[in-house]
Amino acid sequence: MDRTTPMPDPCAIALLRGGDRAAVTVAVLALHLRGAVDAGRPGTLRRTGTGDAATFRHPLEKAVRTGLYRPAGPRELPGRAVVRRALARMRAELVAAGLLRALPAGRTRAARRLLAELRERHPFPDGPAEQEVLLAVALHGERALTALLPRFARDSGLTGRGALADEGLFPFGRGSGIRGITFHGDDGGRDADDSGGGAHGGHHHGGHDFGGGCGGGGFD
Repeated sequence: MDRTTPMPDPCAIALLRGGDRAAVTVAVLALHLRGAVDAGRPGTLRRTGTGDAATFRHPLEKAVRTGLYRPAGPRELPGRAVVRRALARMRAELVAAGLLRALPAGRTRAARRLLAELRERHPFPDGPAEQEVLLAVALHGERALTALLPRFARDSGLTGRGALADEGLFPFGRGSGIRGITFHGDDGGRDADDSGGGAHGGHHHGGHDFGGGCGGGGFD
């Protein structure tokens, strides 16, 4: 990594790798590890009345917990207004840092190099430390999530068939999904700057705030 390029936090790394839903997954996991979010009815997430809910290490964490004013499936949650706005701010930060392009939306070559280097340096966590778990999920997605927290990942709908509420099977799930998001992160090595595709979300979605942990306020 270039010494002049600050390293993004796990939420930002996840957005670079897998788009909006990946970033939200890391924020959800951070909140779950602190006891502020748990699995609800099958395939849903809910906020709890316990845990250190007042401690948010990244603006996306606060947005996610606020967005869980009622339970939601993982595909519905990124479309809730407060979460969508936080993602938009995050994406703007990534564009300013030279890791995303606005048009056509997608990762830059600098972002691809950063992700490759981080994967090499952080293949999998050696222990259960929160930061290592978050970084593993940010970099490796569902594979790390399934290996590290299989029960929560399954019960919350973050992995597997999941997200039953997103299909309208519960009264609080409208089945609308994430409107306008077209970027899907890792795509077999094809990025927007190589193929002209890989949009990173609809025009009203996106964004990024940075910090350490899913931490707050800027690149570390």
